[in-house]
Amino acid sequence: MASDTDLRAFIDRQRILLAQERAAEIERSSLLLSNCGPKLLEQKGLSLAGLGVVGMNVGLGGKTLVELERPLAYHTSNIFPPHTFRPGDIARIETNVTSTISAKKPKASATADAKNSVAEGVVYKVSDTRIVIAVGGSDSSTDDLDLPERCRVIKLANSVTYDRMDKAIDQLERVILPSHDGKATSGHPTPLIQVLLGIRPPSPFDENAVETISFFDPSLNESQKTAIKFCLESPEVACIHGPPGTGKTHTLIEIIRQLTTKSDSNPKPKRVLVCGASNLSVDNILERLLALPSADKAQKLKVTRIGHPARVMAHEGVLESTLEVKATRSDEAALAKDVKEDLEMTLGVLSGKGSKGKRPRGAERRKMWDEVKALRKEYRQREGGVVKSVLKDSQVVLATCHSSGGRQMFNQDFDVVIIDEATQAIEAVCWIPIFKAKKLILAGDPMQLPPTILSLDDKQKKAKAIKAQKATQPKSTTAKTATVSKGKESKLSKSTAASRTDADSGEDDSEDDLAEATTRMSVASKGSEKLVPPKTLETTLFDRLESMYGAGIKRMLDVQYRMHQQICSFPSDTLYGSKLTSHDSVASHLLSDLSNASAESEEDEKELLQTPVVFFDTAGCEYFERLDGDSDEGSRCNENEVTIVNNWVSKLVDVGLLPSQIAIITPYQAQVTLLTSLLRPKYGPSLEIGTVDGMQGREKEAVIISLVRSNDTREVGFLKEKRRMNVAMTRAKRHLCIVGDSSTVIHGGGYLKKWLTWLESNADVKYAGLK
Repeated sequence: MASDTDLRAFIDRQRILLAQERAAEIERSSLLLSNCGPKLLEQKGLSLAGLGVVGMNVGLGGKTLVELERPLAYHTSNIFPPHTFRPGDIARIETNVTSTISAKKPKASATADAKNSVAEGVVYKVSDTRIVIAVGGSDSSTDDLDLPERCRVIKLANSVTYDRMDKAIDQLERVILPSHDGKATSGHPTPLIQVLLGIRPPSPFDENAVETISFFDPSLNESQKTAIKFCLESPEVACIHGPPGTGKTHTLIEIIRQLTTKSDSNPKPKRVLVCGASNLSVDNILERLLALPSADKAQKLKVTRIGHPARVMAHEGVLESTLEVKATRSDEAALAKDVKEDLEMTLGVLSGKGSKGKRPRGAERRKMWDEVKALRKEYRQREGGVVKSVLKDSQVVLATCHSSGGRQMFNQDFDVVIIDEATQAIEAVCWIPIFKAKKLILAGDPMQLPPTILSLDDKQKKAKAIKAQKATQPKSTTAKTATVSKGKESKLSKSTAASRTDADSGEDDSEDDLAEATTRMSVASKGSEKLVPPKTLETTLFDRLESMYGAGIKRMLDVQYRMHQQICSFPSDTLYGSKLTSHDSVASHLLSDLSNASAESEEDEKELLQTPVVFFDTAGCEYFERLDGDSDEGSRCNENEVTIVNNWVSKLVDVGLLPSQIAIITPYQAQVTLLTSLLRPKYGPSLEIGTVDGMQGREKEAVIISLVRSNDTREVGFLKEKRRMNVAMTRAKRHLCIVGDSSTVIHGGGYLKKWLTWLESNADVKYAGLK
């Protein structure tokens, strides 16, 4: 049982780690913005330049929605160049600049005007040709919003998410700990919170409580049914471990249906909050819910999406299910409609869209902004009632973990909260929705990529610099002992900084990574039932609960519906205890089974369409990598591997595969850039080329992996991160092709050694030579 001392240490450690992460993001953002000229900033995808204001409208909360596009008067095309802006990002609208000098040194006389020409807000929507920024939540933040005729949008560090995480940790402290002056806690922690923090163990559950469960989906396998039953029976918390392709989302949909439907085992339908680590994961569940069959309209599940959908156009019902659209179509919406029309009309005049076509100036402008402030206040008051009415009528509310802490969700309570992609979410962000429910269901796979932690990168760089400095000094016994001790300490921590940066870790851990994983799994199977402060933010809530309560806190889905059994065998044996099996429908499927694939010769049929795993080994070819100085952190690329990939893609397309059925994955951004420049003109955007991180959760008929690393120093960088490699190789359904230098990769630790041994036995090994 966790003591007050344990709880205090846990809270304090969370605060320290969040502060470090916030500082790292702000530092990266400010350094990038200060050191980059406008053109380079746009090339890095952090800026969209030369934009014009299309219009200003009113969104939820009375926020001003500023719509921007690339005017054809200044651009040859109105389509945006590649960028990194996504709904929910923090962005700044400012005067357009065309040179580094003007960007860094504004004239003193222009300072006052520049202040009025700058607005910060949240990216609301993004399309190929337009970006909408939601500006202002308070009256003062959009006061006198005088945007220039030509402007640019810059991506900023997201402080709102950190503010909400800090607020959640503060709330947790108030609930579980007495104040510093010795006063009692401000509230009694719920059984869920007590279990999550180890104050008490999970309650025993009645296994007969849902014995008569009737499943809606007849296609569920036994492991999915077991997981569903476990989640319904668990009083406080349950975890679903879903390896690649095992139908995790499919299982969650059935759980939601069971919770929201009246039955003998569920006499009172539950109200459910569904969250995810990303907008895409939330939208994926939303689309599945909207596609559910219903006997009549009255029985259709009432769902509402909070926040900014990433795939609004992917399903016609997604937009209809958003809180914004529902709020405008409710019975109470008419009360706010008139105020909104007046507000939009006034904003239109202020943006120069009025009848005169000119923006008002001076006293007239100030008077109109005073009117906007008064109208916005009235609109927010009327809209508040509409939002409450819509949410009250919703059985299922969907949002990202972060957006579940928004203003619209205040005082909203639920019976159950489900968090998808829980192994990709920082624990603190999970606490935002947890406070709104009595029961928690987590779903994810701890053997895939953890959350991206920027502060780990900084520590790694410092450690590497120190190591390089020590290498130039005479080694003493004391120094050697200290280095060994530090190495052990870093292995005990769950830090995978090498997996999040292009920098090399420089460690040769041999068999240690697999030994560490085995030890951790052994400890997890028993559970320590002790609250331990995390060493890094990569320790997710899912990880922590498993280490506290053992494997009994989760159920694993063990039948996968994606990969050929040969592709599945290595991850199953090394990371999933040989429990992951291939369903009969996919166990032996090949590219030759696709209707569009056919080869003219028997040789091509066998080599290209009937071989599930191919390995192009470049050992001895001297196809060395090179450091790309123009990329972030000195990313690496390998031109010869690009040529091999190009040739193999060409062969696959020649035997009938569509570019949309192929994906090329590489751990390095510089290699992505090189591959894109060569292959995109040939095959168009349907051929996906990206980093491992970008492909998590995706699948393709054929996947080609370019490992890049080939050097005399035998450094593999973050190839040694087994979770990254696991994600890369489990994207493939029927065909997996690996291109890499075995003489370099073999020195990346025990996991990569085992992988190369497996490739020699299971793959069609081709010793690469450019022909």
